[in-house]
Amino acid sequence: MRLVFMGTPVFAETVLRALILSRHEVAAVFTQPDRPKGRGGKLVESPVKALAKENGIPVFQPQKIRKESIEDLTSIGADAFVTAAFGQILSQQILDIPRLGTINVHASLLPRHRGSAPVAYAIWQGDKETGVTTMLTDAGIDSGDMLLCERTEIGMGETTPELTKRLADIGAKLLIKTLDGIESRNITPQKQPDSGMSYDKMLSKEMGLITFRESAEEIERRVRAFTPWPGTFAELESGTVKICAVKAVSGDSSKSAGSIAFADAQNGLVIQTGDGAIEITELQMPGGKRMPAKDYMRGHDIKAAWQLKE
Repeated sequence: MRLVFMGTPVFAETVLRALILSRHEVAAVFTQPDRPKGRGGKLVESPVKALAKENGIPVFQPQKIRKESIEDLTSIGADAFVTAAFGQILSQQILDIPRLGTINVHASLLPRHRGSAPVAYAIWQGDKETGVTTMLTDAGIDSGDMLLCERTEIGMGETTPELTKRLADIGAKLLIKTLDGIESRNITPQKQPDSGMSYDKMLSKEMGLITFRESAEEIERRVRAFTPWPGTFAELESGTVKICAVKAVSGDSSKSAGSIAFADAQNGLVIQTGDGAIEITELQMPGGKRMPAKDYMRGHDIKAAWQLKE
């Protein structure tokens, strides 16, 4: 099958690698434009672009694919388009180009967690399992007919990057199985059920704020889910402290949410929450570097610094 692949981050790179190694032909790759990164603002190419270049596959990087790429996509003559975390919405005009349609690899068990951050939301909302769904893309957002899906449990303590890597491996294999099934006509598309549908809004920096009124379990999930983006933080009177890693522990129920339960080398930095307590194992204090909390406490008075902003 002759394919056009559309994707951008590491998740998509894993899927593209499987396509390249399969019997199918990747005729072209479409990915997001290079973006500035770091303090120097140096332009960095996407993981998908780097992999395509390594394998001599033509790369297109439209700012807006629906306005710039109709002629290019038509001229390639692909049997199908494949998308995986591309980052742009395809118009119906584009979806009508390939004879076999556009197959999307989505990192959730649809119809739950439609949207651009399904892995983070699955962790944040306490799902016990998640998975990957292949689907036929329509003009909606992750609303097309389902083709195949595979489930997996979410591991205890698993972060978004860790779960994303596992789902990318699952999705890569599931895509090849899907393409083979489409060719052999052994797959019947199924409409998504109305029940259980959720659409998650884009992640924003503000969503990373921790006030400690939530339970320890909820805070622990938030930190795991929002690693590395948008990150989690608390507002102190002295500035913003980045909370990089935590674990739920026993605290002091006589203390109010946000107050220090323990702050010493033996017990670590333990903050009381609305229900239970959180040990902050890694942090980045205002103006400082990321480090283990116990290392920070060896040279600083955390009790003096830890005053939550009202």
